[in-house]
Amino acid sequence: MKIKLQYYFGGFLGIIFVVLVVLAVFFWAAPATFPVGSMFSLKNGSGLTKLSQELSSHNLIKSEFWFKTFVVLFSGSKGIKAGDYVLSLKQNVITLAKRFTNGEFDLVPVKITFPEGLNIFEMAKIISGKFTKINSADFITQASSAEGYLFPDTYLFLPNVSSEEIIRVMKDNFQKRILTLDPQIKSFNKPLFDIIKIASIVEEEARTDESRRIVAGILWKRLSINMPLQVDSSFKYINGKTTSNLTLDDLKIDSPYNSYIHKGLPPTPISNPGLASISATVTPIKTDYLYFLSDKIGNMHYAKTYAEHLRNKELYL
Repeated sequence: MKIKLQYYFGGFLGIIFVVLVVLAVFFWAAPATFPVGSMFSLKNGSGLTKLSQELSSHNLIKSEFWFKTFVVLFSGSKGIKAGDYVLSLKQNVITLAKRFTNGEFDLVPVKITFPEGLNIFEMAKIISGKFTKINSADFITQASSAEGYLFPDTYLFLPNVSSEEIIRVMKDNFQKRILTLDPQIKSFNKPLFDIIKIASIVEEEARTDESRRIVAGILWKRLSINMPLQVDSSFKYINGKTTSNLTLDDLKIDSPYNSYIHKGLPPTPISNPGLASISATVTPIKTDYLYFLSDKIGNMHYAKTYAEHLRNKELYL
């Protein structure tokens, strides 16, 4: 009799084991198409049935029944907690039920660096690749009026950050950092929006402190004599091209950012400059030069006349 009982008990355990394996594989395990690296947003007022349906439709769970069962087991009367849940790893239905009942959002700050000289279109590509809730078009729309004032720096943002929040933080940083140049800006006696427009060009055209100040002096001089700024860097804002791949047809594009055919400053800055370029813009070096170009290895060459400038082109480009 004892042997029979052990036999039946062993068979019962075997059945239980098989059942658990079936449940684990076919109902509790994460789906093969689990969206790793995404974020799931649960709004206030969402019921358990609706949440289960959404998780299933987004390939986060295999069984709505078992998800609801585990939520009830874990939460009792507490229910589920609204918020943004980061899905950095594949997780089974048991783990997800526990997370949604305890409000385990896993919102780890994301480090993001914006180098000097990026425009909002380039920033949008970086941001949309880091934050799943932001797309490029949304950021560009929100940031269009802030071009030039999004300070290049390293930031920490939560993964559920909005475009508006990123823009606000970067603009606030600009206001704080620009205070270090306040005496020079005030003594230069030009509007800040003009200074930032020139600084955004200087950022794109020059690389050293001295060349930035010389180029700034040339640009301010061109403005003072009503000469077009004639800078290639503005075309990155028009069609994404740089000096090396510009054509004569490009120079004829009728855009307000085309500084070859339109005199004066562009409608907005063409990039977001750093402090070095802003400082150089308000402390320009006055020279006899009216032209400049950067050769293929980044060395700057200046000219007083257009004829000299053409010769520099032949020699260095």
